[in-house]
Amino acid sequence: MAAPSSTSRPSWQRNAVFRFFASLKLAVVLLAVLIIGAIAGTLYESSFDAKVARAYVYGAPWFNAWLLFLAANLTVSALSRWPWKKHHVAFLVTHLGIITLLAGSLIGRIWGIEGTITLFKGEPPSNRLLVDQHQLRVRDTDSLVKGYPVEFIHRPPTPQKPWDLGLLAGGARLSIVDYAPAIEGKLNPKPLKEGGVPALHFTIATAMMGQHLDSWLMADDRDHGSFNMGLATIELKRGRAPAETKSDAANSPAPVTGEVEIEEAIFAFAKAPEEQVARAIKGGNSGAKVQLSPPQNGNKGSVVISLNGKTWTFDVAQNLGKEAPMEGSTFTARIDNYWPDFRIDNGKPSSFSEQPNNPAAVVTLRGKGVPVSAPENPHGDTKPGTAPEMPADGTAAPNHLTLFMADDGSVSYELISRKAGRSTAKLELNQPLTTGWADWQLTLDRTMPHAEEWMDFNPTTAPATGPELPDGVRLRIGQGENVSEQWVPAGWQVAMPAGAADVQVAYGWKQIPLPIGLELLDFEVQRNEGSDSPAGFKSTVRVTTAEGQTATGQCWMNNPFSYPGEWWRIWSGLTFKMSQASWNPDNLGQSTIQILRDPGWLWKWIGSLLIVSGIFMLFYLKGFRRPSMAATSSPVLRPNAKREKPLVTSAT
Repeated sequence: MAAPSSTSRPSWQRNAVFRFFASLKLAVVLLAVLIIGAIAGTLYESSFDAKVARAYVYGAPWFNAWLLFLAANLTVSALSRWPWKKHHVAFLVTHLGIITLLAGSLIGRIWGIEGTITLFKGEPPSNRLLVDQHQLRVRDTDSLVKGYPVEFIHRPPTPQKPWDLGLLAGGARLSIVDYAPAIEGKLNPKPLKEGGVPALHFTIATAMMGQHLDSWLMADDRDHGSFNMGLATIELKRGRAPAETKSDAANSPAPVTGEVEIEEAIFAFAKAPEEQVARAIKGGNSGAKVQLSPPQNGNKGSVVISLNGKTWTFDVAQNLGKEAPMEGSTFTARIDNYWPDFRIDNGKPSSFSEQPNNPAAVVTLRGKGVPVSAPENPHGDTKPGTAPEMPADGTAAPNHLTLFMADDGSVSYELISRKAGRSTAKLELNQPLTTGWADWQLTLDRTMPHAEEWMDFNPTTAPATGPELPDGVRLRIGQGENVSEQWVPAGWQVAMPAGAADVQVAYGWKQIPLPIGLELLDFEVQRNEGSDSPAGFKSTVRVTTAEGQTATGQCWMNNPFSYPGEWWRIWSGLTFKMSQASWNPDNLGQSTIQILRDPGWLWKWIGSLLIVSGIFMLFYLKGFRRPSMAATSSPVLRPNAKREKPLVTSAT
């Protein structure tokens, strides 16, 4: 059978646009670009993260357009074989499978849901799903909440090129003028004429450590009522300091007269050889004096220990982390840690740099002796070598300063120092108070008898250690000559003036309200036998609908829980699949659940099955193959064949 000529085909198949989309060359180009894009997406994801790969490749407009071009090419290519024959079936099934697979992916991306929700045991059900996309939410003056997608991977806003988000209900224009990867918030209370709570600002400095700290305190406030320095805590309360009382000798611990096991950690500073911080871990204080000599010629200096009229010297670099005997005594010394440039950072000892600007070391002494004082360890049993040990959460610091503000604005204090004891007095503005904590001095410089909480947010450099700081945006609301700007960190809601009223703005992860609510009933951590290491986590959750229907299920690693649980919903993807995402080792009443809903799941499976079926038919079923040219062509005479002569009769 001869192939149909171009003139025998329908006119719509001879159209130039149709022939372009049916071209094999176009299919090769489309597939080649998609392969290159997939490789680039994989490299982006491995080098950065999935969000970057999604922004530049998988979720980019060009990638979606390319997939639509491919679907159009496949559809037109299938139509170009019309009218279809039996040998076209494998070809058509394969192309239909690819188109179905692309359609399922598009359906999942448009109508699918994927995110996480953090649940706490004992709290009511929550339906706020966090999606891995940033969003700016504005509660306008008309009480409507508006959401703006704000991803800054491609083009972050700058003061020269801000993002214009349009007009608000009151006529003011909202724009994003800057972005910062780390935002630091500082308390800066606003004064009130009446009401509110007392607030004060103080500075505390040490020449020995070269540090200068300052903070606001608000009276009896859970978040801003105290300032923790590690070994010392400062807090503010209402009222006046209690009158000074004499210590009760009858309740004092009895002195120890015989030899006992002593373990003591002593902190020494090279810049303040007469200052040391000692902490009795066991038995009491040994009475030893520890000094740190300044480093010389690139070394770390030496530790000099004096006890009972004898002196021992240990090189820091050679004995760091080693137990060394103190010859002629029952004690041993161990230099547990050394900081060349000592600082207190977030309540913990650390080194600001590697330069010997403020050397400090901690030495642990162990042995038998008669203690010079009774043991005093407010921290319980702690590991040696970390003096001065910072108090655990909920534990009172050994040094404590309580400030009191009366109704008339006067300030008094109650000072408890491990070195100087307890004292109370009135505190005047700009008059330094010697705390007795090494050489720390506190100065009160501002007071507010009536104040309300207010936070100032500003960009900063992300710290290498310590808590992670949120990112944030700087917003501008302008209406005529009235312009207001404010930094808004992720996870915060801030009020900004917009004409005659304020608007509430919040920046953070995009939130999607689910039609179901989740409640954490229980969270279990399975441990490996013989150790405390976790082997698995299991969450028991209750699902509640708006109609009052409930269901309970469990999810753990590789074992999701689906709701609704009907088989046809699970197979079609019209269900919420809940998986264990993460957990908080410090709070076993907290669990993070990942929720996935993909209505295109069945389409993708059907498309994959059609592709496999079409390829199988094409290569393994002869009935669906295209007939060979030899079977369809007309017979041709061989050149050496003899031609049969016809019978001829003639009349004679």
